[in-house]
Amino acid sequence: MASVSQKEALRQWREHCALIQSMTGIAAVETEQERLKRIERVRKDYAFFVQYYFPHYCQNKETGLIIPSAKFHIEAAHKILHNRDLRAVFKWARGHAKSTHMDVFVPMWLKCQKQREIDVMVLVGKSEDNAKTLLGDIQAELQYNQRYINDFGPQVNSGDWQEGKFVTQDDCAFFALGRGQSPRGLRHRNNRPDYIVIDDLDDDELCNNDARVNKITDWVKEALFGTFGAQGGRFIMVGNLINKCSVLANIAKTKGVFVSTVNVYDKNGKPSWPEFWKPDKIQSKAEFMGYRAFQKEYMNNPITEGAVFRNDWIRWKRLPALREYAQLVLYIDPSFKPTTKNDYKAAKLWGKTKNGELHHIKAFCRQTTVVEMVRWVYDLYEHIQQANAVCSFYMEANFMQDIILDEFRREGEQRGYQLPIVGDKRKKPDKFQRVEAISPLWERGFVFYNLAEQNDPDMQAGLEQTLAFEKGMSGHDDGPDADEGAIYKLQQKTRVEAFEPVIGTTTNNRYSW
Repeated sequence: MASVSQKEALRQWREHCALIQSMTGIAAVETEQERLKRIERVRKDYAFFVQYYFPHYCQNKETGLIIPSAKFHIEAAHKILHNRDLRAVFKWARGHAKSTHMDVFVPMWLKCQKQREIDVMVLVGKSEDNAKTLLGDIQAELQYNQRYINDFGPQVNSGDWQEGKFVTQDDCAFFALGRGQSPRGLRHRNNRPDYIVIDDLDDDELCNNDARVNKITDWVKEALFGTFGAQGGRFIMVGNLINKCSVLANIAKTKGVFVSTVNVYDKNGKPSWPEFWKPDKIQSKAEFMGYRAFQKEYMNNPITEGAVFRNDWIRWKRLPALREYAQLVLYIDPSFKPTTKNDYKAAKLWGKTKNGELHHIKAFCRQTTVVEMVRWVYDLYEHIQQANAVCSFYMEANFMQDIILDEFRREGEQRGYQLPIVGDKRKKPDKFQRVEAISPLWERGFVFYNLAEQNDPDMQAGLEQTLAFEKGMSGHDDGPDADEGAIYKLQQKTRVEAFEPVIGTTTNNRYSW
């Protein structure tokens, strides 16, 4: 008897089949000429193919409108269609329909070409049950999609996704295979696999074990890839990069593999699939998930916490009043793009106590415009003035003649005074070396964070970037870069003030001048 989970999977599958059947009705009156004209079009126009046959996938549940395929979906489909011997990794962010396209739409598009482009498909999941469930999606379409059946005839003939295999009436076979299962000898009649898709093979548990990752990578390259015949086939892996030590990462680095990388934001800071992913929806997810999790799941940028800074080095305490600090420094890192919301702007207020502790007092670390950051800085300046304290304001000299300085000037004109910002003119060494060099201050217990700001989103965003900081990182590092700038200025001031020359005396055999 089937287990509860198997029964539930079957129940959900039947519900999905009913939805497909109800939403793929055909026109009551249609000429044969119209049908043939549509068939000719769908074989060439992938976007139209998806829109016509799969309204149940494409319809926006809130508006009822059809969400069109993204440019990268269409380019990927044509890449696969026109390359029969292909090795490719589609490294797409979560929620970008990679499984839906590669497991369902693309193979069905290959199947309906005038000269059929697929004979044996193997769908590989992280487990056998997972692979069978994925296989159920394409069987549901072939068996119940009325539009596809109307244009290309009845499909499913024998077998069942729950058994891990089914065959269509035109003798096209579909197999499900779990990670690590033996694929040797896999074939249908005299046909060997010609379309293999590996779907989300990695998980966090696997990626925590280098030896297991390497073993599965070998299985993919040897046993699985070896099921192709002499003519080769389309070998596709899909997933988002959840760890740099992963099977996906290893296959993507292999010579001869085509790699398509799609993040939720494109290189210009805009949604890669704007018809589906709206900026406010992305921002909401980023705020809830936190920096590291969002980078991992949506930006193909997995970050190892503790590469430079460790979580147990972060110490919180109640801080003294601003006027009690020996020195206060605000360091501003406005980034180079004044309007791109995908770029972080950072401004960090640090203080040094008389006993040498370094306190992170206040943070601005947001994906926003320069205008918002400038207002925040002016507001902070006024707060410091009201607290009867003195603070030095610094910004990298490269920005001092930029459009960013114009924003400070405009805000100052409205408020009736100009902010006393000093340009940091030092020739900075490599960023990683600079930030890594100050990490011992955290480790040795000299750094404390403002307990009153522990739940502040800006403080948390900057802290996430600090814990995520590592060599060669592709994520944001504006927060720790601003921290380093502030600490450098505080330490520099201390060195200058501590040097008091004394003439003609000696102390412990050391000469003082």
